[in-house]
Amino acid sequence: MIANQPSQPGDPRPDGTVEPRPAAIERSLKIAHVRIERKVFVLALKENPRGRFLRITEDFRDKHESIIIPSTGLGEFTRAVAEMAQLAGELPPPPPTATTNPPAA
Repeated sequence: MIANQPSQPGDPRPDGTVEPRPAAIERSLKIAHVRIERKVFVLALKENPRGRFLRITEDFRDKHESIIIPSTGLGEFTRAVAEMAQLAGELPPPPPTATTNPPAA
């Protein structure tokens, strides 16, 4: 940054702090809810001035965790998830755990 140039949002200030960026306005294009066991996943295709993206949010009890995938990577992400789903269906079932009741003799 040049000394006399005004700072931009996100640029460090001379005192080391960072000027906050203004909140980007997001527009929802499509939303889907998927319930799996006790979890709810919300898939939201959105766009803002920087582009389109998929936000996947996991709602479990009072917790909310999200990941964001840029639209440019959705094809690769979808292929990877499909590969994992196929492999999960082909693997043998996991062995019983200590919490599983043993079969009656």
